[in-house]
Amino acid sequence: MRSYCAVYVDVGYLLASAATRVTGSSLRSGIEVDYPGLIAGLVAQVETDSGMPLLRVNWYDSGARSGGQPDWHQDQIGLLPRIKLRLGRISYAGEQKGVDVRLGLDLALQGRARVADVVYLVSGDDDLTEAVEEAQSAGVQVVLLSVPGHNGTGHAVSKHLRRAADGEVQIDPEVIDHCVRSRAIPDGLIPKDESAEAGDTEATEVPETTPETGTDADSTPAASSGSTQPDVPVSEPADGQALPSPAMFGRKKATEVVLPTSTPSWTTSTGDLPVIDESGAFNAEIIDAVAKTVLESWCRTATPDALLALRAGKPTIPGELDRALLLDLSGRAGVYDIDDASRHEVRDRFWYHVARVRLA
Repeated sequence: MRSYCAVYVDVGYLLASAATRVTGSSLRSGIEVDYPGLIAGLVAQVETDSGMPLLRVNWYDSGARSGGQPDWHQDQIGLLPRIKLRLGRISYAGEQKGVDVRLGLDLALQGRARVADVVYLVSGDDDLTEAVEEAQSAGVQVVLLSVPGHNGTGHAVSKHLRRAADGEVQIDPEVIDHCVRSRAIPDGLIPKDESAEAGDTEATEVPETTPETGTDADSTPAASSGSTQPDVPVSEPADGQALPSPAMFGRKKATEVVLPTSTPSWTTSTGDLPVIDESGAFNAEIIDAVAKTVLESWCRTATPDALLALRAGKPTIPGELDRALLLDLSGRAGVYDIDDASRHEVRDRFWYHVARVRLA
């Protein structure tokens, strides 16, 4: 009987880890992916590493459309040769459902049936440890195929999963870097505004505040354009920096949202400080850096309407952003479980930076 290798891909892990490598944040919406190229790279690597032909790639993801139905990209992936599309669903709260269960069951049951002699698992999820051991009990070799981090180790792989597997191989970094790209437009490709070159920096500078009132010096139309329109109401956040109200958002002809570059409170230069101190608490600068990086990644593709919707939904953070905050914090610390105090703190810092986002 001919021997085969097989690949089981936890797409959530693959894309979140690849996004972290490329953009610094696990936010999936911040990247564009060449799926055929990425899959072809994985297939070539596992066939070379195992010396066996590929049986198939099992692709586990959440159906992007209602009811767990695939979107256009997922449809195209399912049509690729030797690809088995296995979809879970997204709950009303934006959480992934059914994906890990499908992957674990397939790994255990197909392991018992010995459909392949060597299985490559693209995941770092601790919950798959028992499924790995079940497949191994049937004589199947299970090798982790992890996304390479910048520190030279596999990104966000559970210690228990790493211990249970028969080995770990990192995905070729060139495959990730070539097939996964940031959605952000490189600075060199952004057309320069002629008015900005002439000295008009209104769209790029953070509005100054007056010490007497704490409001923007140019918060009224008369101050900026000589208009006689009535004053626009301004909201006042806790840190004292004036923010435009929804009415001002509606009047402003904005094209993008921009996170201010200045950080008035905590710095994000962590240096040699430990991520977790002796008491097990996360370093405050790490928490702040994670919150800001996730928001920066979101801002690259966000619209003014999306910013309004995000602020209007406070204190509820959209599922994708909340997952990115926790995944990034976990990845930076190298720990699987995050204590409740740190979860609350990273969310508080996220909202702090949301309040500082401006329009350009």
